[in-house]
Amino acid sequence: MDALKLIFLFTLLVPLTSATNIVVDYCVADLTFPVGPAGYPCRNPATLTADDFVYSGLGAAGNFSTTFNAAAVLAVDTTFPALNGLGLSMARLDLGVGGVIPIHSHRASEVILVVEGTIVAGFIDTNNTAFHKTLNKGDIMMFPPTLLHFQVNIGKSPALAFVTLNSASPGFQTTSIALGATDLPTHLIQKVTLLDAREVRRLKNIFGGSN
Repeated sequence: MDALKLIFLFTLLVPLTSATNIVVDYCVADLTFPVGPAGYPCRNPATLTADDFVYSGLGAAGNFSTTFNAAAVLAVDTTFPALNGLGLSMARLDLGVGGVIPIHSHRASEVILVVEGTIVAGFIDTNNTAFHKTLNKGDIMMFPPTLLHFQVNIGKSPALAFVTLNSASPGFQTTSIALGATDLPTHLIQKVTLLDAREVRRLKNIFGGSN
């Protein structure tokens, strides 16, 4: 019985100790190698400078989508290699009047901060319950990992928001693009979505899919 108690206590202590068992201070990604489950291999620390830990990409809006009238700029491991292995990333969202960040999901939790404008943001949980709210400047909202969520600019001026995610590689998947950009046959998409063939073909025409 004493041995079993010791094993039980050890299993409780391991997560506490491993959380602070940091082997290196940082691991700036070497993007010349393929990514693995734990991220990218590290660049040689002797070659790094302060510039490797600074990213200026969120200072301006990205390229606007003509389909959604919105733009997203990502600070993830592939654009900001210093984030590699740190479980952290950010993005800038610009939404024109009526602009939309379409319904999408990713494997990381997200917090959005509205900087300018008025947007409706929401998510749908696995019980198919929808949670949505009008957000104004200074408001924040969280989206749990893997759940479908969206943002819509309902104001009369452009909106700006920043998001943080608890992964350096969140793995974004946008529903309409995932369907429209694929070579999955139209008749199969019809069956699994209940969309008619004309709507499926319209999505494929917009996003470059085939079949």
